[in-house]
Amino acid sequence: MKTAVLIDGDFYLRRHKKLRVKYHTPEFAAKDVLTLALAHMDDKSCARESELYRILVYDAPPLQKRVHLPVSKVILNFQDTETYKFRSEFHQHLRRTRKAALRLGRLRDGARWIIRPSSAKDLLSGKKLVEDLSDDDFTYDVQQKGVDIRLGLDIASLAYKRLVSRIILVTGDSDFVPAAKLARREGIEIVLDPMWASVNDYLYEHIDGLRSVIDATSGKFICESGKSRRNSVRKVR
Repeated sequence: MKTAVLIDGDFYLRRHKKLRVKYHTPEFAAKDVLTLALAHMDDKSCARESELYRILVYDAPPLQKRVHLPVSKVILNFQDTETYKFRSEFHQHLRRTRKAALRLGRLRDGARWIIRPSSAKDLLSGKKLVEDLSDDDFTYDVQQKGVDIRLGLDIASLAYKRLVSRIILVTGDSDFVPAAKLARREGIEIVLDPMWASVNDYLYEHIDGLRSVIDATSGKFICESGKSRRNSVRKVR
């Protein structure tokens, strides 16, 4: 049985930062992509041994732009930020990772600053005045585009070409549901790894199992041994 592992890159990095605190570097994050995939191959609930077909990681290149900060008006070069450096290095290491392929979408530049929800709440409640706002109270409006559709198209391609028998989805986004339904109709098993993020009840109807392979407490990768019930595949249908 061949298995493909499809990873939402932005979601993966956010969860990796939370779960793998000591190892959250571009190099380790890329290495952990392969480790995560191999951990899913060691799944005792499968009737047959599983072979890793390929790891597909979906992300967008970091923003390259100069802007003025909303309050101080100081010029910010996004290429000098830690976020830009981390994402760029992560992509470089991924391209050298065995069995991994990087699928890049694009960024939609909203060309504006948006006040953070917590800061807006403080303004409305009177805890903060307009003159108290700082640059940290705002976030730049940028969104990934073309990532979900690439993920969906690859699921459809894997299913129609019968390249795999099982797909592991590492995401917390419900946008993949139509593609997952299509794959299941074609006889493909869909297992969701939300990396211990909360899962919308709507998703349970369209997956065959739920399994996270990083221990939520220790941050270490686990191999299925039957001793850790919370990390076993939980059949939902």
